[in-house]
Amino acid sequence: MATHQAGVRPPPRRALPSTQHPHKVGIVTVSGKVRWVPPVRVSHGKVAEMQRRAAVHFHVLLRLDGVDPDDPDALIPPPAGITIDDLEDAIHAAARQITVTTPLHPDRPQGWLIAWGEQVDVRRIDSSDGELTDGKVATYLAKYATKATEATGHSSTRLTAATVDDYADPGGDHVARLIDACWHLGRPTHTDTTGGAATADDRQASLDTKPNVYGGLRRWAHMLGCGGHFLTKARRYSVTFGQVRETRATYRRTEDDEPDDTITVGTLTYIGSGWLSEGDALLANTAARHRRESRRIGREELAHEAWLGVAA
Repeated sequence: MATHQAGVRPPPRRALPSTQHPHKVGIVTVSGKVRWVPPVRVSHGKVAEMQRRAAVHFHVLLRLDGVDPDDPDALIPPPAGITIDDLEDAIHAAARQITVTTPLHPDRPQGWLIAWGEQVDVRRIDSSDGELTDGKVATYLAKYATKATEATGHSSTRLTAATVDDYADPGGDHVARLIDACWHLGRPTHTDTTGGAATADDRQASLDTKPNVYGGLRRWAHMLGCGGHFLTKARRYSVTFGQVRETRATYRRTEDDEPDDTITVGTLTYIGSGWLSEGDALLANTAARHRRESRRIGREELAHEAWLGVAA
């Protein structure tokens, strides 16, 4: 098993070609050059699960394949000497050693250090007869495909400057503080400091200054900063999403189950999203705030009645 220093990013695919199997496989590219790759390849499928405590758990399926130099796209077993035990050891090694320092931010010039948590649970997935089936994989991923904030008690559409104060509160509960942190960290940080007539160096410095890379936190503040699709995967793990969409569109175009007098309209027109006016938004958000307050008071009343029953 290869060893790596902390702070370096050694993904499992680098740790797997151990001293047991150090030789690489030569693959001829389209240009005719030979590219030397490890004898195994790791592909993944990952889903994000939002928990009640507003922490995101990632559930990942990792598949270990061999590499066929004559057919790089073929799915073959890994070579002898590299087993599922090596894959499991590589996963634990990667989780211990991988760290990432985020880009710089005015609130933290050195950036934030991000690493995997202590809860790394590696399990071997197979069926009762030891065979890994498509159904078992789909079932495993489907039960965790819930990257939605409803589990935390928060539910809102994309937030704007006019609506964020209804949900963000630096002194509020955990979710309110998370939303406030997203909005604060994602604020515009670039300002013009040239002050009057700018020299060529000043203009070049302004061009070299990048916008706040944390700006996406405001876009995804309603998701507590966790943006993107709930499912991501390696291209080699399965068919691409583009292929799935193309297959679905082809099926819709070629299906002949509909009667001859049925007309299918396949054109969608965007009308709009959100509220028609700020007044409508204010009324809706006020009603939502009153509803949340009523639920909070109700929970406190139930807790008080339960306490009185225990005290009696």
